[in-house]
Amino acid sequence: MEKEALREQIRAFIGIKPEWDVPDFCVMDEQACDGYTRLLICYPGSEDDDIPAYLLVPEGEGPFPAVLVHHQHNGERHLGKSEVCGLAGNPLQAFGVELVKRGFMVLAPDSICFEDRRPHMKGIVPDEKNDFMYHFNEMCYRIVKGSSLMKKVIDDANIGFSLLKQHPKADKHRIGVLGHSYGGNTVLFQMALNEEIAFGCSSGAACTYKRKMQAGTGIEMAEVIPGFYQKYDITDLVKCMAPRPILLVSATEDKYSSDADEIVSEARPVFDQYHAADKLVHLRYQGGHALTEERFKHILDWLAETASRIS
Repeated sequence: MEKEALREQIRAFIGIKPEWDVPDFCVMDEQACDGYTRLLICYPGSEDDDIPAYLLVPEGEGPFPAVLVHHQHNGERHLGKSEVCGLAGNPLQAFGVELVKRGFMVLAPDSICFEDRRPHMKGIVPDEKNDFMYHFNEMCYRIVKGSSLMKKVIDDANIGFSLLKQHPKADKHRIGVLGHSYGGNTVLFQMALNEEIAFGCSSGAACTYKRKMQAGTGIEMAEVIPGFYQKYDITDLVKCMAPRPILLVSATEDKYSSDADEIVSEARPVFDQYHAADKLVHLRYQGGHALTEERFKHILDWLAETASRIS
């Protein structure tokens, strides 16, 4: 099947809206930082809800390449955009700060049920029991209505992409996506189904449903899409990315990226058809799921180099 037809089928299966109007956003706070400005903004989500996000803008007139950064999960639903921007959590998740220092605009939104999008409380204070139950309910309620949490996550992600694309300081031809773990899952689906995304990096997430079920690995709530595995798998998503540059990062002891080698091997012929075999890049490391300084640096270097090559 041609990748365009495959993309349309998967998009229709999940119910992804192909285009969104550019959202107006309001600035809630503005901070001058070292070489950039950090804006706390809010814009409407796909269900007329509010999406809080940090927008990091380098000094200068631009236009700048841009990256939409999807935060991780790690069982820490009290952390989202703040971890990406180095204000809380793991410094090896603070991609936003390092990217803006390299001349990228960065949009770092909270995903649904994380940080300021938790329905019962805001901020970065954990409430593990309630955080889990509200997230679980968001998944269940959508399934019983015939939808999925993934539809919500990707529709919201595409609204963020539209915001970046129309920002006067962003280079609309050089907008990418980045994420680790839960964020990496979001990248796999969003980049596959949104052909306007110029490049992407998915870390710690390239694992097929087939392998997860064989190994007894848990499936993240947004990935619970009724009937999806009967027709598709993660390899199909990677095929849909051709011929755009995509970096998959995996590790030998990471159950959430355990068969990344096989995914790349099966998807590469599609990239070959476009004479773009070099655009499908896979870096496999020794170790587990968590990011290391080595992986963190290699991801940043790859994003900078890739954006510089796009005209």
